[in-house]
Formats: sequence, C-alpha cells, structure tokens
Amino acid sequence: MSRKPHLMNLLRIRDIFEPQIAEIRKQLFIDDHLIVLHGTSDIFKLILRQDPPFIIDDHRMGIVLKGEAYINFNLVDKYIKAGMLIYLGPGSIISPVSISPDFEIFGFAITTDFPLPFALGQLPQAFNGQVRDFQLPGNETDLHTAHHILDTLWHVVHQKDYSQQVVASLIAAQMHHYDYVFRQYTQHLQNSQSREQTIFDRFIYLVNRYATHEHQIAFYASHMCLTERYLGTVIRQTSGTTAKEWIDRALVTRIKAELRHTDKTVAQIADEMNFPNPAFFSKYFKRLTGMTPAEFRKG
Repeated sequence: MSRKPHLMNLLRIRDIFEPQIAEIRKQLFIDDHLIVLHGTSDIFKLILRQDPPFIIDDHRMGIVLKGEAYINFNLVDKYIKAGMLIYLGPGSIISPVSISPDFEIFGFAITTDFPLPFALGQLPQAFNGQVRDFQLPGNETDLHTAHHILDTLWHVVHQKDYSQQVVASLIAAQMHHYDYVFRQYTQHLQNSQSREQTIFDRFIYLVNRYATHEHQIAFYASHMCLTERYLGTVIRQTSGTTAKEWIDRALVTRIKAELRHTDKTVAQIADEMNFPNPAFFSKYFKRLTGMTPAEFRKG
C-alpha cells in the first residue's frame, strides 16, 4: 500500500453523493453524524473513483447481503462475502481490491462524537479501541437479528423529526449484538485455531495497536511471552512476510496519514512516534518509501 490514504469521513462521503442524491436516496440516509446505507455496487463505484486507499475516522458496521469482495483492511487482505458482519473502527486504512457486480451491503457509520447511551469508557469490548476491524461469518440467527435492527433504524431515520434517542438506542443495540457475536467467534477461534495462526493474529493485533510507538520485534515477543527468534519464524512461515516488515508497514502507513492529513511538523510526528530525532525519522521514512517526509507531503 504505497499510495497516500485519503480521508474518507462522513463529510467527504456526503460531498461525493450530493450530485447523485436524487438517484440514490432509496439506498442512502445521511446527516452530520450518521449514515445509513442499503447500498449496491453502484454506490461503491462512486467511492472507488476517489482513488483509494482511504483512512476513516468513524465507526462503521454492516451486513454483506449479496456478492463478495477482496479488500485490504489495516494491512491484511480480507475476503468478505454474503452472510458476514463487518466492523471498521476509527483509524482504519481501507484499500478495495475487487468488488463483485452484485455486491450489496446494509449498515451504518457514526462519528466518534455521536451521542451513544453508554457511560464514559463503557463501550462494548469490541468497540473500545482494542480492535480496529473484524469480519465475522454470522449464523442465521445472528444475521436475522442484525438485519432486524437495521430495518428498524432505516424506518426510524426516514420519519419526519425522528427521535435521536431512539436512533442512538438502536445503534447501541447493534453494537451489543456485534460484540456478543465477536466474543463468541473469538472464543471459538481460540479453541480451534492452530497455535501458529493464533500467534500471527495476536501479533497483527498488537502491531496495529502499538506500532506507532513500538518499532522493534523485541517488544511484541516480550508482550506475547515468546522469544524473538520463535516469533519471527512463526510470522514468516505463516504470512510469508517478516515480523519487522509488518511493523514497518503499519508504522509507515500511519506516518503517511499524519503527513497527509495533519499540519504537524516532521519533528512533532517523529517525537509522537517515538523516534530518537527528526533526522533518524526522515532517514527511516526515505529508506522505506524512497522519499523524505517533506517530499511526500508536497506530493
């Protein structure tokens, strides 16, 4: 993922869809803090024209109703298909690879300041920031419940002067439902997955969480109670890529987002990302991208 990620937030999506709003209103509801989408592949073609990869700053949840797609979520290529529950959290990097013509998804996106009925710090586990994205194969009951909540949400937002409290409660209910399915699924994986795949998944989770401050494999090996050599061997054999390359990918992706979408100085970014000094930071970035931070920002 060498291209710079573009911010694709709710405001940008509204700008993209505004010229076609009359044609797609049966598929889309949008206001300042909420999008509800019952969209086909035509909707996604409009997004893809904006030159991915994208970075988001909101929460997105949905059900894949039809079709299939290959999409890179946070450095990992994923295959999604009908019958899956999808979540993407703030900071996620998205790079679509291919989407089938019959692709259809039903879901919503909310800004991080959307007024949810949760006490401070009491979001369900799957949404508290420890997990950036997940894709879950749902059973018939899981999918029926999620679809029923979305149907109700779609109906409510199309009422005149709809109740914000009702909408917030429906979104909270969906988050609780996804959290339940997520915990059930992860427990099943822990019970059935190979040790090597479990180590790899845990490593990617930790990299996505800590790479901006922890750049060396030693940190991750220590966190996982493994030796550096063993962790490196497992990651290389499982993914075909070295552990250090995974760390560098995550770090460079986040650096690019900071350079592209903030006004922070190179020195500020270097300090926030735990580099010893701006010169070392610039050499690191150029070695991996072929450009200095200043050159990248200008481009």
